Amino acid sequence: MKKSKIFFWVATVILILWEGIMPAATLVFAPEYVNAGTKALGYPDYFAYSLIICKILGVTAISVNKVPDKLKEWAYAGLAFNLIFALISHACVDQKPEYMLMPLVFLGILVISYRFRKWNSRKVSFTEADPYSEVSAI
Repeated sequence: MKKSKIFFWVATVILILWEGIMPAATLVFAPEYVNAGTKALGYPDYFAYSLIICKILGVTAISVNKVPDKLKEWAYAGLAFNLIFALISHACVDQKPEYMLMPLVFLGILVISYRFRKWNSRKVSFTEADPYSEVSAI
């Protein structure tokens, strides 16, 4: 169990730094560079802002213990889609292996975090979340 925690937190902290803190810091401290990566790939300017917000929400969801498992699953899926589509975008536009390698590396780190996430899960049943969900016989 201790080894699982270490693997989970090392991978998750790397994701928090790369997918959460770096985009937020760019937004706050260097807003002129917010769309530097997405503009070169042909995406509109507003896409970078929505991507930053989704990344921050995603890494927050996977790192906070109180978040229900279903929401964590969606956060992992969203971050995985982001990295897969970044790989596809770089493959189609840049066609440079060094640009395609970065999303693959972080996708691997995301898989490690996902694989060792079990100890950080919170089981919430639907009846626990909503006490009025039971149907009573009339």
